Amino acid sequence: MSALKDQLRDDLNTALKARDALRTSVIRMVLAAITKAEVAGKEARELADDEVLSVLTSEAKKRREAATAFEEGNRPELAAKERAEAEILAEYLPTALTDEEVSAIITDAIAKTGAATEGMKAMGKVMGIVTAATKGRADGSAVAAEVKRQLGAEPSRSCAPSLGRSPSPQP
Repeated sequence: MSALKDQLRDDLNTALKARDALRTSVIRMVLAAITKAEVAGKEARELADDEVLSVLTSEAKKRREAATAFEEGNRPELAAKERAEAEILAEYLPTALTDEEVSAIITDAIAKTGAATEGMKAMGKVMGIVTAATKGRADGSAVAAEVKRQLGAEPSRSCAPSLGRSPSPQP
């Protein structure tokens, strides 16, 4: 059994004894998501710590996205609840990388792969190295945008022009 899952179970007992309803609810939700991941597929299996960390990361991302959606929907009380849940989940995640650290990792990966001269064609190679180095500690979309920036592409541009195709004319 993974150490992280054991810690979650111990923290659940502590939260139950302390009658901390929010923490109890969040930890139960995470343990349910972990159990769901364990039984997904053809046969049940125990998740390793890195897989449990992936589940925690996805749950935290869900909370951040839900908080944003509630803010946009003018529901500040629900957004605050989602943020509080995300803060509890953040206690179990590794410390997030700063933008400067992510940028340095990307610069190093570009140097290692020699991708500076290849441009966007080398994005897959660079992302393979960077994703492994930042797993669980940086948002993937932000990392991809920074890789595109450093490789010289506009992150918000469509892929169609770079493939040599022109957009079809509208009738």
